[in-house]
Amino acid sequence: MKRAGLILLGMLAAGTAAGEPATVLRATELRQQPATDAPAIAQLPESAKVDALERQAGWTRVKTEAGAEGWVRMLLLRYGAPGAAKPQADSGVSQLLNVARTGTSGTQVTTGVRGLDAEQIVNSRPNPAELQRMEGYAASREAAAAFASSGRLQARSLEYPK
Repeated sequence: MKRAGLILLGMLAAGTAAGEPATVLRATELRQQPATDAPAIAQLPESAKVDALERQAGWTRVKTEAGAEGWVRMLLLRYGAPGAAKPQADSGVSQLLNVARTGTSGTQVTTGVRGLDAEQIVNSRPNPAELQRMEGYAASREAAAAFASSGRLQARSLEYPK
């Protein structure tokens, strides 16, 4: 029984060290740190194969096939080996191994980003370039009205709940 436990532990450790296979959903930059203003290490093309090593807030540290390590946004990754067929009936043992290896059972995906801690707030700095970029996504009143009209949407006034 002890030997079986050691073998299982060895298998779990080997799976963890290699990382979880993932594919980049669209071209993105591999960043030095988990932040949009961190220096870019490399450009990752769409469908690039990577190994997901660690997750932090909305970012995942990955290792490319070329051996480069850096951070990408978590939502830009599809987990699992490309083209791998999902088993028809997943056994409880394989789910347990997957939980131990990746921290998830593989049957449910939930994405969340924690709030900022006190240190991050104290050390924060404004990023005018990102603010300008964000303002570029704003729609004018006319563009919003045209979009609503094309979808046959009607304006409604709602009272704010107290």
